[in-house]
Amino acid sequence: MASQHRTEVQAVPEAIQAGMRLAHPAPGEEVVISGVAGCFPDSSDVYHLRDNLMNKVDMISDDNRRWKLDHPEIPQRTGKLLNVNKFDASFFGVHFKQAHTMDPMCRMLLEKTYEAIVDAGINPRHLKGQRIGVFIGTCFSESEKTWFYEKLQVSGFGVTGCSRAMMANRISFWLGVNGPSYTVDTACSSSLYAMEHAYNSIRGGHCNAAIVGGCNLCLHPYVSLQFSRLGVLSPQGMCKAFDRDANGYARAEAVSIIYLQKACDAKRVYATVIHAKTNCDGYKEQGITYPSGKMQQALLEEFYQECAISPTALDYIEAHGTGTKVGDPEELNALDHVFCKGRKTPLPIGTVKSNLGHSEPASGLCSIAKVLIAMETGIVPPNLHYYNPKDGVEALVEGRLKVVTEKCPMNVHLAGINSFGFGGANAHILLQWNRKNKINGGAPTDTIPRLVVASGRTEEAVDTILKDFESRSVDAEYVRLMHDLQSTEIPGHIYRGYTLLTQDERKLRSIQYFPGRKRPVWFVFTGMGSQWPGMGKALLNIPIFAAAIEKCQQALKPHGVDLFNIITSEDPHIFDNILNCFVGIAACQVGLVDIMKAAGIEADGIVGHSVGELGCSYMDGSFTAEQMVLAAYYRGRASVEAKLIQGLMAAVGLGAKEAKQLCPPDIEVACHNGPNSCTLSGPANSVKKFVQTLQQQGVFAKEVNCANVAYHSKYIAPASPLLLKYLRELIPHPKPRSTRWVSSSVPQSAWNTPLAAHSSAEYHTNNLLSTVLFAEASQHIPANAITIEIAPHGLLQAILHRSLSKATTNIALTQRGHSNCTELLLTALGRLYELGLQPQLANLYPPIEYPVSRGTPMISPLIRWEHSEDWYVTSYRLQEKVKSGERYVMVSLNEAEMEYLSGHVIDGRNLFPAMGYIALVWESVGLMSGQLYTEVSVVFTNIQFHRATNIPKEGRMGKIRWCNNWVAFMDNMLQTAVLSGDTRSLCIPTSLQKLTIDTKQHVALLHSLAAENEEVVVPVYNYKEVGIIQSGGIEVRGLKATIIAHRKPLGMPVLEKYVFVPNLEPESLDLHTALQACIHIVLENQLSNHVKTVELPHPDTMPLSPALALILGDLPLIQASAQLRFFR
Repeated sequence: MASQHRTEVQAVPEAIQAGMRLAHPAPGEEVVISGVAGCFPDSSDVYHLRDNLMNKVDMISDDNRRWKLDHPEIPQRTGKLLNVNKFDASFFGVHFKQAHTMDPMCRMLLEKTYEAIVDAGINPRHLKGQRIGVFIGTCFSESEKTWFYEKLQVSGFGVTGCSRAMMANRISFWLGVNGPSYTVDTACSSSLYAMEHAYNSIRGGHCNAAIVGGCNLCLHPYVSLQFSRLGVLSPQGMCKAFDRDANGYARAEAVSIIYLQKACDAKRVYATVIHAKTNCDGYKEQGITYPSGKMQQALLEEFYQECAISPTALDYIEAHGTGTKVGDPEELNALDHVFCKGRKTPLPIGTVKSNLGHSEPASGLCSIAKVLIAMETGIVPPNLHYYNPKDGVEALVEGRLKVVTEKCPMNVHLAGINSFGFGGANAHILLQWNRKNKINGGAPTDTIPRLVVASGRTEEAVDTILKDFESRSVDAEYVRLMHDLQSTEIPGHIYRGYTLLTQDERKLRSIQYFPGRKRPVWFVFTGMGSQWPGMGKALLNIPIFAAAIEKCQQALKPHGVDLFNIITSEDPHIFDNILNCFVGIAACQVGLVDIMKAAGIEADGIVGHSVGELGCSYMDGSFTAEQMVLAAYYRGRASVEAKLIQGLMAAVGLGAKEAKQLCPPDIEVACHNGPNSCTLSGPANSVKKFVQTLQQQGVFAKEVNCANVAYHSKYIAPASPLLLKYLRELIPHPKPRSTRWVSSSVPQSAWNTPLAAHSSAEYHTNNLLSTVLFAEASQHIPANAITIEIAPHGLLQAILHRSLSKATTNIALTQRGHSNCTELLLTALGRLYELGLQPQLANLYPPIEYPVSRGTPMISPLIRWEHSEDWYVTSYRLQEKVKSGERYVMVSLNEAEMEYLSGHVIDGRNLFPAMGYIALVWESVGLMSGQLYTEVSVVFTNIQFHRATNIPKEGRMGKIRWCNNWVAFMDNMLQTAVLSGDTRSLCIPTSLQKLTIDTKQHVALLHSLAAENEEVVVPVYNYKEVGIIQSGGIEVRGLKATIIAHRKPLGMPVLEKYVFVPNLEPESLDLHTALQACIHIVLENQLSNHVKTVELPHPDTMPLSPALALILGDLPLIQASAQLRFFR
């Protein structure tokens, strides 16, 4: 009987299987880091950190930015952030009271989150409503002590400002995202634990992307004292990781954010997160804070089993490496056991803590930032303070592990990152670099100049971005990220600018203030006269324009027209043929409209001049591109085929009415261009003579090249039947004209007729024959509009400038004879962006394949904020014997706690009581010491009162809400003076002695108030004694008002009668009538809205107050108060 051999297969634990499933996603489902931002000790951004790391800068300092004391157990050297008191509160919609009470870490997390998102090429507005998770790693909020336990005047903002839950939740609130949002605290491994949670949430389908952050501030020395007595801090404040002399770490601050996405959604990939895993040491005989190399080793072995990657494949390990006597050996031995078995070359290791200190909960993301820098630059930054290998660590002594101490050029394909918490919470992350290499530095393969637009909170913010692009060779991928970022307006960005990056490195740029108002956009289509040789040559570099011309060429090809030759030829006689003029202009207008449509720029209104109304048809959607260019062709063909006189047209500097009076009988006014401009049409000889006459009289007059055709006059009538025939064949089913198309060939009085209703053959034939009413049509353009002239040349710019409002902005897309019309067109688009439009610039260039290549410049370091305000940061200062401070107190009798002051009257004057001053000082002393003033014993000596303070019964100050309306605001200022009087009379202003309006001062005040509150409420002061009303930059002097009659109020009807009431027989009157007559007599002689009656009733009679209340109640304008006072 043959023996049987059974091979036992060891079952894979379910936990490992689950990890395997996570680490092996389907293509496109991989989790990647697409954005990174942060601030680090003495490093304001990731670029600054990169430079400090590469230059071996010790970022630990001993200055007194946080505290200054000589406690022997507290190291003075720490890694400190810059500008922790700065925050752009208004951008994030944070109330100024909330901003002051927010933990500075929360404030900085908001700013760094924005920076990381835009670094990924994503506009934050595009995230609203999406399932985006927010995972923040943090431990201590040292601001809690101030706002929870020391500030006795509690506003409620301290809870929402310092709660660590809010560090994540506030980011979700600001972005409007709906994924998981919470804070993770596992001590020093918090941020990598947060990253592992984010990784699992994306892989598990709980969110589509995630914001992962870590933050730490060292504001109070006694926290450092706790760590010092725990035995983990270096007395010298130096993290000598892996070194023989390592004796602890230096504490550090950091705020860092990364943005995680699925690979299929990412525009940028810094690194792919191959896997993330955590575990915990559990019970240890040595104590909870003693690290366990055994459990660290177990984590790493399971990790690489799950992701099926050999540990020997790693190029670099960023270790936890705190420099503690126990922690380093435990970690290094675990690394040796897992990564060095079977490895043929030393494994490079390092730790960023040697450079910037241990930022505790944020340290994991600091390590991530360093690894991403290494992957992007191809250089591993060096460690500091490593000279001799640590005793007892054989892997260091024997060279299996090699500490990087100099800049090490190498391609870091795979890098592992460790992070361990002092409670035993361990985390490990494996990153793989972006394999996509940048070709030729990202230089574009086409010759189109790159237009870069940018917006920001300040002018400096925009300038910083533009300068960065200008300082580099053109990188098409980098430009595309910025195009995507600026595809939608970013609310709160009040400055806009652009730069045009040309092949010869010329810089065409501008930056402007943007008030945030959306303005109407009007397209103006020019007609004859805008053609010029070579007008479309440069524009053919733009693929959209070239495609449009090709489409038109195919339509014209059966008619033997060479459109490409017409628009590119430099022959000055090319447009002697009128057909070439019409076709060339129409084709260029098709191309320019297609560019505008591709850029997402839509017109609110359109108007055309002469043949320009064909362009209106295409823009309005009633013509196809082919129909438009063929309509232009047939217009030219009819002009050539018809038997016409030798005609001529001329432009003159006169209004149509004035020109008509001066013209000879055979010359007609063909075009009403503007108030002082028109075009004449008639027989050639007559027009020439009249032009000479006008020139001799000093009137501008110039012949127009019209190919000997007198358009828009009776002389063109023979061409009408031919054109109508051709157009009816071309337009068998006319489409209606939209309301945004303002006709310049049909008078407004006839806009409702059938002729004007459709873009038909009849309409466009009428256009050929009729006077051009452009001056009248252009008056429909709103005063604040942006006009865009669509033509090969901005022929109408001067006319538009003279005839439209000064508030109108006129922009031409092209210009006759310009050396590069592509540059001019792109500059015009940049100008449109400055004015508040959002051109989709990416559509104008060849597509970019995402993700962008490794080495594409970062965006996050370029972001600048509106940091003019300083915000509160809790700080530790040694208490001194002498304390000083100041406090502003608003005294108002309307406040319940101040109402008692109304009874302090001396000699008829309501004065602030002497002991009231002393009580305010007493309260202030209590606030400074963090106690109730009634619990603080004080002694006052040598008190002097400098003056008495009157408490007016009527306040001089009021408030008016600003609603972006100067008229309403200033009228309300006048009403405050009228309403302050105690009178029933209705008054209206009739004269002012002087009105001063300082717009700059007023707008500056509005901006400062808007930064503090969403609703802008402006204080107004009424100085009755001198007759001045003042608010912001507005001052009114000498207001006089006139009384006018009231409208009768709609109240309950009161039936009364006029009778003579004799005073001789009072017993004949009942009590109600007598009281009524008395009250009416009083009110007729005393104009007042307020009537107060006080009655001291006799015990034997009925009180009169109820009857008085009824009588006064019948008078609708009276505010009555009746009181009964009893005395015993």
